[in-house]
Amino acid sequence: MAESSIISDQKVEALAKKGMDRIKKVYVWDMDETLILLKSLLNGTYAQAFNGLKDVQKGIEIGKMWEKHILQICDDLFFYEQIENYNKPFLDAMSQYDDGLDLSNYDFNQDGFSPPSDDVNKKKLAYRHRAIANKYKQGLHNILDQEMINLWEELYNLTDEYTDRWLSSARAFLEQCSGWKEDPPRCLASTDGIINHTDAKFEPINVLVTSGSLIPSLVKCLLFRLDNSITYENVYSSWEVGKPQCFQWIKERFNGPHVHFCVIGDGWEECEGAQAMQWPFVKIGMHSGGDHRFPGLTLRTLGYYFAVVYGDPDAENNEDES
Repeated sequence: MAESSIISDQKVEALAKKGMDRIKKVYVWDMDETLILLKSLLNGTYAQAFNGLKDVQKGIEIGKMWEKHILQICDDLFFYEQIENYNKPFLDAMSQYDDGLDLSNYDFNQDGFSPPSDDVNKKKLAYRHRAIANKYKQGLHNILDQEMINLWEELYNLTDEYTDRWLSSARAFLEQCSGWKEDPPRCLASTDGIINHTDAKFEPINVLVTSGSLIPSLVKCLLFRLDNSITYENVYSSWEVGKPQCFQWIKERFNGPHVHFCVIGDGWEECEGAQAMQWPFVKIGMHSGGDHRFPGLTLRTLGYYFAVVYGDPDAENNEDES
């Protein structure tokens, strides 16, 4: 074997090992008043924060329109009337009861799903969860008619304008955290021509932990255009179990020697939960100034929070290279 081939193979092997050591960054997001605005529109607190510069009633009306859309889609497409009283912390919570039955011609309205919560009905709930997961993966553009899509897009744009681009900038930042807007990692071609993207420093994961019930929260992700960055498996409802329990599940799911967590939200519960886990917490606030908000939050700012708890990986890399 030629010496250059040996050196090239050694480089590929070294980069592969380095790829295994990449830092996994898990961003744990709150939803309301963080990635989206809804409660603060409905109760007027968003507009009131602007000391008369925003029309409070307009914000309330916008919030009511969102409520109508969310509930309509929940009931029409996501079985919410049937399963409202069976809230689970995440969609896969019932997967052990799912026997994999083909649901193409399954009649969810005639299968007799009802109390008690025995194994038979748990299987029927698991079927509904699987159907919801599939619809989430399809996206609303593939399951809504054009009239509803037009109403949704009009409301989104109206809300974005009213909130000074909070929605679109939060979504863009979420995409940034996902790595969409970052420069592509350097590549190395091995001797067989395979391209290895193994020296990117970070592997990002977005997780949502919301105090709302699960099905409306999934619908909100779709309506507020967050589903490209947050998969259905990564949406958690703390409605019954509390955010500390959800954080514990997330830690157990993703934990490892090179995993860094960061919580981003506006409330005391996620703050206390982050402190208990010894994770950095980034507080989002509606007021410009002290707290972070959208537009405004940057990856550089999040990097400071990560560095305080986990150290500066760039400094470690520089030491290794010196």
